[in-house]
Amino acid sequence: MSKVRVAVVGAGYWGINLVRTFAQLPSAELVAICDGDGKALERAARLGPRAQLRSDFSQVLDDKNVDAVVLATPAVLHCEQSVQALSAGKHVFVEKPLGLSPEEATRSVQAAAQSGRVLMVGHLMLYHAGYEKLRQLVSGGELGQVYYLYALRVNLGRLRKDENALWSLGPHDLSMILDLAGDTPVSVAARGECYLQPGIEDVVFVNLIFADRKMAQIQLSWLDPRKERRLTVVGSQKMVDFDDSQPSEKLRIYDKGYDRPPAFTQYGEYLTVRQGDVHIPRLSLTEPLEVECRHFVDCILNGTKPRTGAEHGLEVVRVLDAAQRSLVLGGKPIWLGT
Repeated sequence: MSKVRVAVVGAGYWGINLVRTFAQLPSAELVAICDGDGKALERAARLGPRAQLRSDFSQVLDDKNVDAVVLATPAVLHCEQSVQALSAGKHVFVEKPLGLSPEEATRSVQAAAQSGRVLMVGHLMLYHAGYEKLRQLVSGGELGQVYYLYALRVNLGRLRKDENALWSLGPHDLSMILDLAGDTPVSVAARGECYLQPGIEDVVFVNLIFADRKMAQIQLSWLDPRKERRLTVVGSQKMVDFDDSQPSEKLRIYDKGYDRPPAFTQYGEYLTVRQGDVHIPRLSLTEPLEVECRHFVDCILNGTKPRTGAEHGLEVVRVLDAAQRSLVLGGKPIWLGT
């Protein structure tokens, strides 16, 4: 196989970007676009003029010219459509979240294992050059011991009627935090409020505690005066800000912290503040979505496991589910064990 023949299902708000990206990938061939909305199909056809236009998902499943299905459909459909596509022998790229419950996500994981096909979840931020550099700093020990992390993902943005701010915005930051921590939290707590629509939280605060005493805090909202997309990691040696809302200089590394002198006579001398330089590394300008889509195609061609594969997607859903249960219980911590 020299090229992967791809069908994009869902050409709406985000799906149109996937249509554009797969249409331009040298290692992929966009052979079909599927959407029940005729206007969405017409718009997508301009980006993928050689693709067959489909109005029904079953047409994609039955098409022997389709090697891989890309799902940019509502989250409530992710599980069922993933399972159907995998059972039909298609590789699957599904936008986050993998499912709306651990049970749904597990069904998709099992279907991928049984089919032997690639299942990849669209956790876009893990393919961002700024995050990749941050990940290297953490794994390489340059920050020292990671103490805590906090993320801010807020905006005066588009209201959702089918999911709250936790499920709509939370997967982005949870995928990064879980990847950096290399572990699942032992405790998850969340509080939120429905200010604009009854029963749909537009503001949510999530707290995670890990077995090694690391903590993480996430603030999520589409009801905020500023657009912020920031993840801060505080370590014993250095601290880092990853700010994706900045047009440039998305990563700042602070050589700041507390040093412990080898000998001291006064308690106040035990901890001294270190004010070092701020380093702003040069990052690749390649669009993260292009990196992500190319990775999916490469995994199919080379038979390798995707970075954001089925197990990672399931882990994110498990934490989201725990946060949702805590939200319903007014912030009561949910114990996930060690």
